[in-house]
Amino acid sequence: MLIDFGSRPPVPALLKTAPHLANYRRVYAASEGAVADREMTPAALEAYLAMYERLGARHVVIKARDVESTFGLKIANEDVAAFCRAHSPRFIGFAGVDPNKGMAALRELEHAVRELGLCGLNLQCFEHRLRINDPRMYPLYAKCIELDIPVNIHCGINFSTDTGMDFGRPEYLDDVMVHFPELRVCASPPGWPWVQELIGVAWRHRNVWIGLVAVRPKYVGVANSGYEPLLQYGNSLLQDRIIFGSFYPMMPVDRCLSEIDALPLKDGVRRKWVHDNAARFLRLA
Repeated sequence: MLIDFGSRPPVPALLKTAPHLANYRRVYAASEGAVADREMTPAALEAYLAMYERLGARHVVIKARDVESTFGLKIANEDVAAFCRAHSPRFIGFAGVDPNKGMAALRELEHAVRELGLCGLNLQCFEHRLRINDPRMYPLYAKCIELDIPVNIHCGINFSTDTGMDFGRPEYLDDVMVHFPELRVCASPPGWPWVQELIGVAWRHRNVWIGLVAVRPKYVGVANSGYEPLLQYGNSLLQDRIIFGSFYPMMPVDRCLSEIDALPLKDGVRRKWVHDNAARFLRLA
């Protein structure tokens, strides 16, 4: 069983990029180059869907994103919802709203959940140029609790040189969880270079999951990579709160799963990482 907590279909409306993300192409050139087909054609979409069928994926999470106020980029909730409807029930969607838009963002989130059927919120704080604990974020956190949906929050370094990397520090998430202990959060990617700090936040707060997203899983087992504490704690105290996401096409899904297989995980932990923990986070039956 597999739940991929982060994937981007080869569809123009869902695989948009912008100049502020150009440095990502340099950083992830090797990983993205390992993806066989990055064209946005009907054949590429067919291959994408077939890949998840072959892997036996139960669900794949597609995330909208709204950073119009800062960078003029929007992957619309309506487009994510339409893709998920067309390929239901495997694909499920997270909404994206712009906290800089104030009340309009709250209304858009409610519409996305109640009318479009999206089941979570995606916040890329470095693109909003807001820290995780910025007061402008708090109404959205409260709305997530009201709607009983989880939130994915970018946590850790970002590689855009048009914004600061400080926005993703895990200590800011700790502030949020003190104020909103009921909020279900997946912090992804997993906090580098503040991995230990994120582990501390997750240890303190039972509603914080850690997303092994957009990171090659093999580095979790490499000494001095900075990720190795994830193996120690994700194989023990936090084994129920690690969630896998490939962020395809940034990472080939097959290779990610093979690298997880190669990690020295205890019996049953692999299944938790690639399925069970996400199922609980998403509150799937």
